[in-house]
Amino acid sequence: MTDLLSSLYPWIKSLHVMAVLSWMAGLFYLPRLFVYHAERGQNVGEPAASFQIMEDKLLRMIMNPAMIVSWICGLALVLTPGIVDWSMLWPWLKAASVLGMTWFHMWLARQRRVLAAGRGLSGRTYRMMNELPTLLMVVIVVSVIVKF
Repeated sequence: MTDLLSSLYPWIKSLHVMAVLSWMAGLFYLPRLFVYHAERGQNVGEPAASFQIMEDKLLRMIMNPAMIVSWICGLALVLTPGIVDWSMLWPWLKAASVLGMTWFHMWLARQRRVLAAGRGLSGRTYRMMNELPTLLMVVIVVSVIVKF
């Protein structure tokens, strides 16, 4: 099994990077849609329906599959021998940040349902929450590249 993972490592890593990029794009864009929905689409009618369709499709068709592939490939990379030194700080910090990113994804999914029900937070709150994936991404990238 470990020989197979080692030989597939570059392919798994490539797929992981592509999935993470797709997931991150959604994590950056969905809160922005929520801002517009909260500020301009709360009235029943065409704008609200358009926002709901965009939010639902982004979450279900892009973000959910990208998150799942990111996790599967990431776990496969972690299981590849010699890749992660768990005595260092960086893998633990990355793992905590990925869990934070996953929590944020689930929070966005819940907010989509709340907005679809005609409730939701303010546009300002969604703008502020939009910064969270950026902070987590910085921690993850620096952890993986610097390996402190």
